Order: sequence, then C-alpha cells, then structure tokens
Amino acid sequence: EEVEAQLMEVYASFSIASAVMTPAMMEEALMYPKQGVSLTVGSKNIMSVDVPVFDFETENGAGAEGNVFPYGFANTSGELDTAIEKLSEIFPKMLELAAMEKEAGMLSDEIEKTRRRVNALEYVMIPETEKNIRYITMKLDENERGNTTRLMKVKDMVLQDAHHYQPKIREQNIRQLTR
Repeated sequence: EEVEAQLMEVYASFSIASAVMTPAMMEEALMYPKQGVSLTVGSKNIMSVDVPVFDFETENGAGAEGNVFPYGFANTSGELDTAIEKLSEIFPKMLELAAMEKEAGMLSDEIEKTRRRVNALEYVMIPETEKNIRYITMKLDENERGNTTRLMKVKDMVLQDAHHYQPKIREQNIRQLTR
C-alpha cells in the first residue's frame, strides 16, 4: 500500500510534467540516464523452497555528481524533477516488493503441490492400502482356518489309527513277553 501510494504520486507528477512539456522534450530529457543499477540475485531457502533475494547497487555515470537527473533543469518541468526524485526513492521498496511477491508466488506453488500430495495420500493411497490390508488379513485368516481344520482331521485320523491298532499291538507285546 505504501509503494502504491508513492507510485500514484510519481504517476501524478509524470502526468503533470507530460502535460507541461512536449513529448519530444520529455523523450529527450529521459533518453540518456545518468545512473544505472547493478542487480545481483541470490537465493535463500524457506521451507525447502529456494526463493530469490535481490541486492542492487546504483552506479553513477560520467559526470553524475550525485544527482539522479539525466537532464539540465532549463528545459524541463519541476514536476519531472519531483517524479524522478520520488521514483529513485521508491525503487528499493519496489525491488523488495518484487522479491516478496516472487517469494509468495513460489511458496504458494509449493503449498499447492504439497496439498495435492496430501490429497493423493488421504483419498487414494491410504484407502487403497487399508483395502489391501483387509484383503491380506482375510486371506491369512482363511488360510489359518484351513490349516486348523486340516490339523484337526489329521489328529482324528491318527487317533482312529491308534485305537484301531492298539489292541493288535497289545497282543503282540503279550506274545513276546510270554515267549
């Protein structure tokens, strides 16, 4: 809001200056800038997202003598001076705002990706895994019941065989003892 308010003042000053000056004079006054800006872009990590960090340095041209005006004062409007001065003052804030906007955009993109992953886990992967767990548990229980039934049948068969052969074994043992 602060930058926007200051930009409105700059635009108002430029509008007044362009009303007072001819377009050719305005173009000629702003044609050769006295200052340049060297911008370095770094990055910082916020929640595993690399966001840009902008640093800038103002470079004065030849004969700049510390002022930001690329023209002489004789043929220009005072409003143009005000607009350029205010613009040079809000430039660092605009750069900071651009970095914040880019950072917010990148973080919102990452949040959106994370939200999609969470939804995929919550609504697809977890229910599918729970269904697979139920199926595997059911199959293991069924196999366990089958094994128990088989063991019971084998036990019954062994007991039947034992009862069937037990009298014969006793007779054989008695015969051997009597000899």
